[in-house]
Amino acid sequence: MEYNPGWNSSSVNLLHVRALGPGDSLHYVWSSIGAPSVLLVATQSPSSTLRVNWTQLLSPSPAGAIWIDPPDSVVYSTAVVFTKLFEFSEAKPLGELFYPTYDLSEFSWDSLNHTLNHTALTAELRGVPATDPGGGFANGSLAFRVTAYEAGGRARSLPSLLHTADSSQLEFILAGVAPRGNGSRFVLEVATVEEAGAARRLRAERSIDDEYTPSIFQVLSLVAESQNSSSTLGFLQWKATAYGSRSPRREDGIQCRAQGLQVANWTLPVSSVVQAYFGDSLGSSCTISALNVSFGGEEGEVYQEKRYLSWSVLLGFGEPPRDTFSPLVISITAVALGTPLAMLLLGSCLVLLAQRRRYSEYEPIN
Repeated sequence: MEYNPGWNSSSVNLLHVRALGPGDSLHYVWSSIGAPSVLLVATQSPSSTLRVNWTQLLSPSPAGAIWIDPPDSVVYSTAVVFTKLFEFSEAKPLGELFYPTYDLSEFSWDSLNHTLNHTALTAELRGVPATDPGGGFANGSLAFRVTAYEAGGRARSLPSLLHTADSSQLEFILAGVAPRGNGSRFVLEVATVEEAGAARRLRAERSIDDEYTPSIFQVLSLVAESQNSSSTLGFLQWKATAYGSRSPRREDGIQCRAQGLQVANWTLPVSSVVQAYFGDSLGSSCTISALNVSFGGEEGEVYQEKRYLSWSVLLGFGEPPRDTFSPLVISITAVALGTPLAMLLLGSCLVLLAQRRRYSEYEPIN
């Protein structure tokens, strides 16, 4: 992990995370330049490096300011941008009431270097609106907490996402922000960028494995698939829940919904690392898709009480991790299904033995 490589100032944030394999390397570039975003690049060279032209990156025309060296080692690249935060309340009988949108490209962000932990491989990007007429962020902030992994495993805190060494976890945190209405609900807009030959698809899967995330049976994945084959290139994966506590428990769960994936008919915020890497192709050959992730139940009053919201999502390359039945679930299932079956077999044997004994006491009638 390296912060602002080749740049001594902390006025902007760029975090480069590189994972090295025996014959390849993976690059994650997190930044708050423009809107908060992450650039993901997979290469077939273990010695590929990130190059940044800082003068060009911070100029009004950043196209070409970020590249991977050597360029021909890149086999796949994509980007995820967190563009806007919506707030609305379901006022009855007037219906949904939307408040002015929080544009994340207009936020003021703290130095990420203050939270960078090279041992735990974590960092936190925290910000507030540059102008906040309503004062909603007077005692609060919005943050993105990044965690990289050196090996496979499972996150300690709920929702206990299963991860591999090829993935990183992002936690979206809304803390202390005053809602502007009774029962306000928040919606985070997430945009993805795919080069020609790849497309995003939203996939929802259900599972009966309830050990690691109690009462949550749905896992959603926003996968990037190659149009020339059925292979999966990259993914975002999350469970259909958020939490309203810093130390989340089952009762702190907040309903999380994905409101459909659509091709975006708007441009991304200017001066971002996404434009710096994709350049002119961003408006021509690249496909920009977006979906909204909403938080809150039918009444939307969970956040109102604790003023805290956290949502975890896993980002990575290849197929998203899939939960398998744990030994505990297999044991419970075996006992639940095996006990009635054993009783049925035992009862059948006893009935047969009783019938044989009853008929053996009498002589057959001719």
